[in-house]
Amino acid sequence: MLFNTFSCVLIRRTCAYRVTTYTHYSVKPWKKLRICEALSTQEIGTQVRIQGWVRSVRSQKENLFLHVNDGSSLQSLQVVASAELNCRNLTFGSSVEVSGNIVKSPHKKQAVELKADQIRVIGECDPVDFPFKVKERHALEYIRQFPHLRCRTNAFSSLLRVRSEASSAIHSFFRENHFVQIHTPVISSNDCEGAGEIFQVEPAVQDKTLDEESHHFFSVPAYLTVSGQLHLEVMAGAFPRVYTFGPAFRAETSHSRRHLAEFYMVEAELSFTESLEDLLTVMENLFKFTTECLLSRCAEDMELYHKYVAPGHKERLDLMLKEKFKVITYTEAIDLLSRSSQKFEFKTEWGCDLQTEHEKYLVRHCGSVPLFVINYPYELKPFYARDNEDQPRHTAAAVDLLVPGVGELFGGTLREERLEVLRTRLARAGLEESLQWYLELRRFGSAPHGGFGMGFERYLQCILGVENIRDVVPFPRSPDSCIL
Repeated sequence: MLFNTFSCVLIRRTCAYRVTTYTHYSVKPWKKLRICEALSTQEIGTQVRIQGWVRSVRSQKENLFLHVNDGSSLQSLQVVASAELNCRNLTFGSSVEVSGNIVKSPHKKQAVELKADQIRVIGECDPVDFPFKVKERHALEYIRQFPHLRCRTNAFSSLLRVRSEASSAIHSFFRENHFVQIHTPVISSNDCEGAGEIFQVEPAVQDKTLDEESHHFFSVPAYLTVSGQLHLEVMAGAFPRVYTFGPAFRAETSHSRRHLAEFYMVEAELSFTESLEDLLTVMENLFKFTTECLLSRCAEDMELYHKYVAPGHKERLDLMLKEKFKVITYTEAIDLLSRSSQKFEFKTEWGCDLQTEHEKYLVRHCGSVPLFVINYPYELKPFYARDNEDQPRHTAAAVDLLVPGVGELFGGTLREERLEVLRTRLARAGLEESLQWYLELRRFGSAPHGGFGMGFERYLQCILGVENIRDVVPFPRSPDSCIL
């Protein structure tokens, strides 16, 4: 440390003299930087401090080389130090704090490196027991076994950065398009989809002295939400455009690569619209805006997936962004499937629900670009879907967006705003009494409206080319699996 000493200050005290010395320290503080900031700095010679985790250690006779990463970028910062700073617990995986000077790097692959004066090991890591090894490329299936450690790998740290930026871009899209964000509840008394695949919510310890009908914590049965749609419809009675982005839950006993018990949903509702085309426009714009933001802000992370996880996927993604999304009716889709030479496991007749195999075939047949399928059979859609009142095939004003490799990504409908039509549908479903409030929305200043939902994890699968949905969520929840 640098210091200056100012001395010989004389103080008279009743004819006696004493000398008081003042010492002033002029310390040049270390500038704490994230790894991404250190890599991009232009201030050569700056004294900095970094903190992170060791990705590699290489010791030579006179020099020590480390690569340190703190999760702020895919690229690690090379640290060069005297071999004297090496120690037994400085290993792959350990957490460290390094102080030194930023200098130009002699290597072409990096502009700068850190010449270390001090290296402090904060947390030790036994590289023998650590499940990830230096310079070894681990498969997504392998790292999935370690949900508490997989964020230390390049693949999963890249996924988490992409996920974070995607979330930010989605909020930006809605803000720029004048949507109001609504925090819809996680606990609800409604089963929006009416499919019964719900998790019921009750206290772990209940009062056994109360009878079964009166011991509900909320006085009525309550569930983890399957969708924020009905709450958004409430808000659409006061705001023309609203959206929510939060968790949803399905108690579906599926072990497929496309399903989770807990996932995130992006949902939006638009008032004063009587056209599916309005919904299609917002869906396509949301997809393209978010994806273009990611390709700009997370280029290295996206490239890692497109190079090592899904080679060739970048070209497919570019095509999705370049081409306008195609539109066909459900009836046209069934005709295409029926005429196909491909043998399907599930039937392909009018009135059947489209399965994943059907969805993927349709997307390939239509040029491997996202495909809107509209006007589904009325009986396939929930009570809130608007009746097209068409003949001879009765359809609802509903849409699914199918994308390459995934199948269904978005689902939406125009909502039934006509009171008597909706009342009849609810009565037939046995829901008229429990959804009186929903009918009242149509009585008090109702307006034609519609909305959609997008599965956030499926979106990430689509843009990164990841096959298993468990590889795009920090802590996957699925039947028979709730680790951590």
